[in-house]
Amino acid sequence: MPKLGVIIASVREGRLGSPVADWFIGRVAEHGKFDVDLLDLKSFNLPLLSERHHPRLQKYEQETTKVWSRAVSACDAFAIVTPEYNYGCPPALINALDHLYVEWHYKAAAFVSYGGLSGGTRSVQMAKLVVTTLRMMPLPEAVNIPHVTRLVKDGTLHAEERHDKSAAGMLDELLRWTTALAALRA
Repeated sequence: MPKLGVIIASVREGRLGSPVADWFIGRVAEHGKFDVDLLDLKSFNLPLLSERHHPRLQKYEQETTKVWSRAVSACDAFAIVTPEYNYGCPPALINALDHLYVEWHYKAAAFVSYGGLSGGTRSVQMAKLVVTTLRMMPLPEAVNIPHVTRLVKDGTLHAEERHDKSAAGMLDELLRWTTALAALRA
């Protein structure tokens, strides 16, 4: 089975990315077509891009970058769990994307966004611009969770049926693209 990296994009204290990612990983398990690797940006603790060489050269000097490179290289596709900060992506997500280059190539990217009224959709639009530059395929299918604070109780996301249906459809499409891009990744 292809390996799906589920990236938690927020590193803030009190973030809701963990309960959203936990719920989504449950949907991936129900789908049954991906192995999952949780990539929590908080645990990778990447410094603000500080490598001396351009990422396309893969001449990493810092251990944090080397660990991040191995984790991303091991995945065939990604689901990015992201909130929206001031109409855009969390800086930790942009930093994590910018840390690498070759490791992202020819992998599909799906998005599970959350937030207030917009459900994080503006963050996704911004991230799509970045991932296409990294030769990734961002999917139009997504899971958007508006008013997420109403759905998280005691650290657990109590998603609605529409979120479950969106996740199932997105995972089906993610599998199609991951399979189709396998020849380019080989």
